[in-house]
Formats: sequence, structure tokens, C-alpha cells
Amino acid sequence: MITMDAAPGVHCVTSAGTNLYVVPDDGAVTLVDAGLPRMWAETTQLLRSLGHTWHDVAGIVLTHGHFDHIGILARAAAEHGVPAWVHPGDRRIVQHPYRYHPGRPRLLYPLRYPRSVPHLTSMVAAGALRVRGAEAVYSFADGDALDLPGAPTVIATPGHTDGHCAIRMPSRDVIFTGDALVTLDPYTGRTGPRIVAQAGTQDAAVAKVSLRQIGAVEARFVAPGHGQVWRRGAAEAVGLAEAAPLP
Repeated sequence: MITMDAAPGVHCVTSAGTNLYVVPDDGAVTLVDAGLPRMWAETTQLLRSLGHTWHDVAGIVLTHGHFDHIGILARAAAEHGVPAWVHPGDRRIVQHPYRYHPGRPRLLYPLRYPRSVPHLTSMVAAGALRVRGAEAVYSFADGDALDLPGAPTVIATPGHTDGHCAIRMPSRDVIFTGDALVTLDPYTGRTGPRIVAQAGTQDAAVAKVSLRQIGAVEARFVAPGHGQVWRRGAAEAVGLAEAAPLP
């Protein structure tokens, strides 16, 4: 599914509840996250509808390295030479997207939270089990301003992974929160602002602390890795996420 102007000047490709964002600016494009493998066709379609091709993509900025956020990364690099950026703490996961340790075992979650089953099943259908790792990834650090379309800045938000970062674009009044704050938890099926369940979050205590970094940002639009864009401000989203149960 393609959503035009999910936030001002920010377009979204969604598959299996997972989001990939496309931000055009001054003749070029930045992608925030790289979704799942089957999102390639719709991302290509969206670029064309905006008058762009893959050759106009200046870079892919990754909030973190999990398999459902790097699904088209290797293909974009191999076929079009698109560079990507990630925090060094997640470089190993980008290279080996299935080698990470969640806070709790995942196997029982579909039994405890049956609403998660359609989401997890659709992720598998969208290629979640066949994501290729990538080698050529540039690094960024907390506070960096990247020379990319949309002028993204980096805010370290560890917890979901060691190197998780939110991406702020003041010109769009948006913060991309990856899985540090979502409005759909694939592991429980619950909606509304929250942290991803410990089946996907490495360190829940650290993730809760990182919510403060998001809440301190003056942004009306919160663009999560999973679920709909939140339009009532980062501070309100964080308040609700802090109050939500974390299974």
C-alpha cells in the first residue's frame, strides 16, 4: 500500500504492517528504512509517481538493522549503487539480519497474543524469512546531521537494538521512530503508541528511557516502523507509550 503525504512531503510504502518512507527534496530522494523484500515493486512505483527513479535515491537511512527494516537494502545497493547509513551498534545485524537476541523468546507470542498471527504471517509472505544482509553501510552517530535530501538528523534511541536511532526531519515536522515507538506491535497485534514487545526488543528498560529522547523533540508527526503515522505530536505519543503494557 502506498500513502502519499503520510506527513508533509513524506510518502510511505506499507506491507505487512511495516513501513518504508520516501522523502523527495530538491531533485533527489532519501529512504528511511528498507522494509521487506516484496516492497521493492511498490517503492519503485512510488518513486516513478514522484518523477524519480532509483538513480535519484541519494541514500537509505536505517533506524536499525532488523530484517524487516533492511529487506530491499541489498538489492538497492547491488542494482543501483544506493548507499546506506546505520549506527555502528547495528552494523553486525545489518550484515547478519537474523543474528540477534530479543529480550524474551518469540515462539510463544502467537499463542498468547493470537491477534499477532495475521501480522506475523503477512510478514513471512512479504519475504521476512529471506532477507539478505548488506556489507556496504556507512556509519552515523547521535547528533549527526546527514547531507541527504530532507536534512535528516540522528537521535540515538537504543533499547530495541544497541544501535537503534530515531531520525528527525525538522523541515517536514516529523520524527521517524523505527521500532523505538510504534503504533502497531506485530508481536501482540496491539495498536496505539507503544514499545515493541520484548519478543523483538532487546532491552526493555533502556528502550523506555529512550522514549524521553523522542518526547523531547518538537514534531507533530511521528512516523513509526510499524503502524499508522501519529499526528498529534511526539510528546503525546510518548506519554501513551510509557503507559502501555510491555509484554
